[in-house]
Amino acid sequence: MQLSVKPLKRKDAGSGLASIDRAAMDELGVTSGEFVAIEGRDGRVIARVWPGRSEDTGRGIVRIDGQLRQAAGARIDDTVSVEAANVEPASTVTVALPENVRIQGDVGSYLKDKLSERAVRPGETLSLSLGFGLLTSRSGRRLPVTVVDTEPSGTVVITSGTEIEVVDRTPDQLEIEAEGPIEGGDSRGETPNVTYEDVGGLDDELEQVREMIELPMRHPELFRALGIEPPKGVLLHGPPGTGKTLIARAVANEIDAHFRTISGPEIMSKYYGESEEQLREVFEEAAENEPAIVFIDELDSIAPKREDVQGDVERRVVAQLLSLMDGLEQRGEITVIGTTNRVDAIDPALRRPGRFDREIEIGVPDVDGREEILQIHTRGMPLAEDVDLDRYAENTHGFVGADLENLAKEAAMTAMRRLRPELDLEADEIDADVLDEIEVTADDFKRALRGIEPSAMREVFVETPDVTWNDVGGLEAAKERLRENVQWPLEHADAYERVNLSPAKGVLLYGPPGTGKTLLAKAVANEAQSNFISIKGPELFDKFVGESERAVRDVFEKARANAPTIVFFDEIDAIASERGSGVGDSNVGERVVSQLLTELDGLEELEDVVVIAASNRPELIDDALLRPGRLDRHVAVTEPDEEARREIFGIHTQERPLADDVDLDTLAAETAGYTGADIEAVCREAATIAVRDHVQAEAAGEERDVDEIVLTAGHFEQARQEVSPESTAAFETGPEAGGFDEVLEDAETEAE
Repeated sequence: MQLSVKPLKRKDAGSGLASIDRAAMDELGVTSGEFVAIEGRDGRVIARVWPGRSEDTGRGIVRIDGQLRQAAGARIDDTVSVEAANVEPASTVTVALPENVRIQGDVGSYLKDKLSERAVRPGETLSLSLGFGLLTSRSGRRLPVTVVDTEPSGTVVITSGTEIEVVDRTPDQLEIEAEGPIEGGDSRGETPNVTYEDVGGLDDELEQVREMIELPMRHPELFRALGIEPPKGVLLHGPPGTGKTLIARAVANEIDAHFRTISGPEIMSKYYGESEEQLREVFEEAAENEPAIVFIDELDSIAPKREDVQGDVERRVVAQLLSLMDGLEQRGEITVIGTTNRVDAIDPALRRPGRFDREIEIGVPDVDGREEILQIHTRGMPLAEDVDLDRYAENTHGFVGADLENLAKEAAMTAMRRLRPELDLEADEIDADVLDEIEVTADDFKRALRGIEPSAMREVFVETPDVTWNDVGGLEAAKERLRENVQWPLEHADAYERVNLSPAKGVLLYGPPGTGKTLLAKAVANEAQSNFISIKGPELFDKFVGESERAVRDVFEKARANAPTIVFFDEIDAIASERGSGVGDSNVGERVVSQLLTELDGLEELEDVVVIAASNRPELIDDALLRPGRLDRHVAVTEPDEEARREIFGIHTQERPLADDVDLDTLAAETAGYTGADIEAVCREAATIAVRDHVQAEAAGEERDVDEIVLTAGHFEQARQEVSPESTAAFETGPEAGGFDEVLEDAETEAE
C-alpha cells in the first residue's frame, strides 16, 4: 500500500510503533501487534502496527516517529510503501552500551523489559532511558544502545524467550555483521536529533512554520504557478522557554536543507567592519548550499532599534542584515528564522514583509499543551501508577515548556535522592537491580512542584493560595457573587457563549477592616484554579516619571500572557483615588488611574483576566473605575452575624484543644460587633493565655504535662477582655462613607 507519512503521538515516540487505521490494516492483512515493512526514499524499516486514531480512518496515512522517518529517509507528507512483514523471534541479541555507562549485574533482563516486542536489526542504534541518563556524563535522559548482532541474522523481534548479551567494547571497536564497522564511535553518545514528536503543545504554530519553510523548499512550483515569491523569513517571538529554538531545530532536522546558526553576540567584533563581514560569510555559505536555512537566535541582540543604541557597530550590523535579507542581489532559496523574547526591541525595518514575512507568537501552553509536554518529558521515565499527568497539567498555570521539563527532571532527581543511600557511589559500576527499582512517584512530583516557579511570571508571580471556601466563615452572599463572576466564566464558558454574555471585568470588595476581603480573593483564586497576581496598593508607585504607569502595563501584560489570571489590588483606594484631589504632587496618582482605566476597558480585550479590588475606603476611589464595564460588580463584605461568627470560631478552633466548658454558640452570641479578624485574634489570645498559664506553673515548680494544655471558657473570657472589636462606626456613619451608594448611583448615571 502507498500511504502518506504523518507524525506519531508524542508519548509513543521512540517505541518503534507505526499507527495505521483499521481499514488499511485489514487491507494489508495485519492485526494489532504484528509487523509491517515501511520503505521510504533511502531505506526500509520494520515497525510494529498499532490501530490509528478514529479521525485517521480512510485518509491513507501511516504515523511513525522521527527515528523511523530518518531510517527510512521519509519526511512528513511523503508517500511510502507499506507491506506486511514476517519477523522471526530472536533467540539471542548482542548489544553494546556507550563506554561512559558502567552497570553491573543482570543488565540483559533490564534491557529485555525495555525492548520487549520490538523489531531490531544489526547496526541499529536505539535510544533508551537507563536511569534517566543520570549515570552518564552526557546530557539528556536517553542513551543510545547499539545492536551488534542477532541470532538468527537480519531483522528479528525480541520476545520473552530472547537472551540479551551486553558486550564490553566501545562502539568504534565493534564489527557489526552485515553492516560493517559503526562509524563515528563517540557521536553515538550524542542526544538524538530533535523531531516534531519532541515539540509539544505547539501544533498550530508548528503548522504555520512548516507552511512558511517546508512548502517553498519542497514545492517551489506551487509558488511559481501562483506567480508569487515564496516567503523568505519567519520571526518567532514569545516568553523565554516556550520552545522557539526547539521549533527551529525540529524544522531543520526534518527538512533536508543546509542549516546555519548565528547566535546573536558571537558575530560582534571590536574591529571595524568585521561584524558585517562575518554576517556576509554566513549568507554566502548558505547561498552555496541552497536550499538553506539561516537561524538567528536572540535577534534583538544584533538588530536592536537603531535610534536607541549608542554604538555605531550595532547600526552597521542592522544595515548589513537589512541589505542581505532584501538587497539588490537575489537571495535565492535561503529562509531566515529569527527568534526573540523582546519583539518590540527589534529594528522596525526588519519587521516588514519581504524580510520577516510572518511573525508567529509562541505563547504559554494551555492545559492540553502542558499535558503533551509532560508526556514528552516523561515517556522514558519509569512512572509509578499513582502519577496522574492530567492533574499536573491542570495545576501548572503559567508554566512554559522549559518549566515543565524542569519539573520532570526535578521529580526524577527527587526519586534518585530517595535511592541514593542504596547506591555505592565509590564503585565503578551501578548494580542493574538497583536501576530496576527506580520509580518516580506522585510524591516526587509534588515535592518538585513546590520548588519551581513559572518563568513567564517570575517578576509578578504569587503562588495560587491554599485558602479554600471552607476557610472562610459566613459571607455566603459574597462567596456566591464571587463564584458567579470569577469561577463560572472559566468553568461554564459555553453557557456564556450561548447567551452572548461577556463575563464581568472586575469585582470590588468593600467593607470594614478585618471582615475577610483579602481572604475571599485568595479563596476564589484557589477555587478557580487560576494564576494569582497580587498588587499591594502603593508598590506600583515610582519616583521616575512614567515608571508607575509602565508597572501597571506590565502587570496586565503578564496577566494576559498567563490567562486565566486573577489580578488582586489590595487597598485600591491608595492607587486609584479621586482624580483632581492631589494638591502639589506630581499627579502620578492621576496618571496611574488613567492607565488602569485604559487597561480595564481599553481597545485591547482582557481575555480570561478578572480584576478583584479590595478597599475599606470605597468613597475615595475614582468614580470612573466604579462604572459598569470596569469594576462593575460591587460586593459588600459586612460584619458577620451570629451564625457566621459561630462558623468563624469553628474554623479557628478546629485544630486547638478545647475544654468541655467551651461553648462556641455562647461565644458567638457574646461577640456581637466582632469581625472575622477580631474573632481570630480572640482565639489566638486564648491560646496564648493557655500557654502562659502552663509555663508559669512549670516555673513555680509544678509538674505539668504538655498534653494537658486545653483552652477553657475562662481563657476565652480573658481573651475577649483583651481584644475589643474594631470600631466600624466610621465606616458605617462617617461623613463620606454613607455616600458610597450615591457614588455608585452617580457612576451608573454617568455611564447611561
